[in-house]
Amino acid sequence: MKIFLFIFFLSFSLSGHAQLIQGNNQEYAGKKLTFFRYTDPVTQEKEEVFTLMVDQNGNFSTQLNLSQPAFVTCDFGIYRGMLILEKENTINLLLPPFREKLFADQKNPFFNPVEFWFATDQANLLNDQIAAFDAHLNQLTDKHFNSLYFNQSRTTYDSIAVQLEREFGATRSNIFKWHKKLKLKAVEADAFRLTAKNVAEAIREVQPEYWTQPAFMQLLDKSFTNLLSFESRSGTGQDVKKAVASGDLSRLKKITVEKYMGSGSMADLVLLKMLHDAYYSGDFSQNHILKLLASGYFLSDGDKNIRSIAENIQKKLKHLRPGTIAPVVCLKNTDGHLVCSDGNPSGETGKFKYLIFADTEMAVCQEQLKFLTRINELFQKHLDIYIILKKTDLIAMKMFLEKQQIPGIHLIDEKSEFIVNYRIRSFPMCFLLNGNHEVVFQHTLAPLDGFEQQFGHFLRRKLFEDQRNGGAYN
Repeated sequence: MKIFLFIFFLSFSLSGHAQLIQGNNQEYAGKKLTFFRYTDPVTQEKEEVFTLMVDQNGNFSTQLNLSQPAFVTCDFGIYRGMLILEKENTINLLLPPFREKLFADQKNPFFNPVEFWFATDQANLLNDQIAAFDAHLNQLTDKHFNSLYFNQSRTTYDSIAVQLEREFGATRSNIFKWHKKLKLKAVEADAFRLTAKNVAEAIREVQPEYWTQPAFMQLLDKSFTNLLSFESRSGTGQDVKKAVASGDLSRLKKITVEKYMGSGSMADLVLLKMLHDAYYSGDFSQNHILKLLASGYFLSDGDKNIRSIAENIQKKLKHLRPGTIAPVVCLKNTDGHLVCSDGNPSGETGKFKYLIFADTEMAVCQEQLKFLTRINELFQKHLDIYIILKKTDLIAMKMFLEKQQIPGIHLIDEKSEFIVNYRIRSFPMCFLLNGNHEVVFQHTLAPLDGFEQQFGHFLRRKLFEDQRNGGAYN
């Protein structure tokens, strides 16, 4: 995906170790800008680095202590700003004219923000160089699009590489050198349909401190996504499937070493990505993949980065799996009273809990919520309904809930705390929990999508088993 380059100015002071980020823009008064970094190149989970709180006069400032350069991003309005923080003293950050998302964009889970690199007011600083390089690369690939991508002209590609080397070859920053090399390799991979093995040669020597740079993550995704599934459909596919089923990590490691990456930390990184993607592919047992990831090979790896990534992957994949305890939701209801999802609103213990994350401004959510009347009539003896609502206009929300007589407990997630904790990507999204607050299904259906049948079948089987065993369900 190409990056739209909007150039804004930053001013750096070159003395001291702490870095001060400050600025002023009245359009952002009262807003909060949160900057994140990626924890690793496989899960690509985000971790907060710092937040700029803009006061009523448009002023903001924060101070950071950096031991090494860091790549951070910030989503605001329609934008995603990208910045590499260097060990400098002061950044006077100039923000673009604020543009809020349109209503349709706010409700679209597939909305892609406009990405740009922040630049500095000194032409030779790192973000300037990266922004200028990407702009020139995009210009050249657009100009020679047919020759490069349709005719697959090696001469055209070499000419582009030479022009960029002539203009940017003197840049000494290692971050920039890797950015340039990997961005060019990505163009080459697209133009000449390079295999993962061909791309491996370009990334084999990338050091861990550069693994969360965007050029590396994009190339890793482009060339190494779903490799284990690909291998399972090759001539040796049965051997691959047997290796996964039997927990034979050495066999999978051999495939990585011989076909793609050779030895070392990069080979382990690629193997971890293969296992991560295989978990979601549907081609392998998820339990078998988790068993491989829990192998002592990764968790005792001499490279702390590999150990950390293996732990991150396990944490991500185990999140809200059946049998795990779901985070307890504690929020105020529409009347302003605090309610928690581990309570017993009906006074009966052991009931199942149907959690529905919804946005009442969306027509699809409104229709799904209306059908809860039917769900409640059928299962109210065995089921408590919790609706976790995205914060919207409170009056309109309450009017809809009251007019339609939507059953259940209505909670408002004002700060999107539990929308984040439950990793809600789109609305509605549902979870079924048992009396111990444990997740029951891998995928819980929404009311109109078949929850009545899904839960009804499960409940009949559960009650039959409890009756046979002489116990009570939980």
